[in-house]
Amino acid sequence: MEIAIIAAVGKNMELGRNNDLIWHFKEDMKFFRETTTGNTVVMGRKTFESLPHALPNRRNIVITSNKNYAAEGAEVVGSVEEAVAKTKNDNVFVIGGGKVYAEFLSCADKLYLTEIDAVCDGADVFFPKFDKSRYIAEKLTDFFADGIHFSHILYTKKAVKNR
Repeated sequence: MEIAIIAAVGKNMELGRNNDLIWHFKEDMKFFRETTTGNTVVMGRKTFESLPHALPNRRNIVITSNKNYAAEGAEVVGSVEEAVAKTKNDNVFVIGGGKVYAEFLSCADKLYLTEIDAVCDGADVFFPKFDKSRYIAEKLTDFFADGIHFSHILYTKKAVKNR
């Protein structure tokens, strides 16, 4: 099992506004689709509700505290621990939102971040702070769209050395 987080963040680590993504770049949507297809995606209820439907060609898992919640095309679990238990043989991509990212950050092996060279003052959801020195960063792609520069960066957690 490998757990990865995938997100698009602005200069201030902003993720979203009014339960929607701030930026919608064609190249970034393609990167997300190609990276997550064939894998399991785990998300919070609000993220699921922001989508038009469950993501095709992926196992969709929604985390919510609402025991009666039904999500068409997705499995519903009540906690991060339950999501991890259900996906122990899968490659997992955590796709949001902010609270779910924060809960998975410590156990994620990789972070696929679209780093956007822009700021959104009206953002209301942010990616959790993390120590970049604990990861090896690899720039995967570089784009310029709609007057904004952005890069896909893969952060791989460094191995912990035993003393």
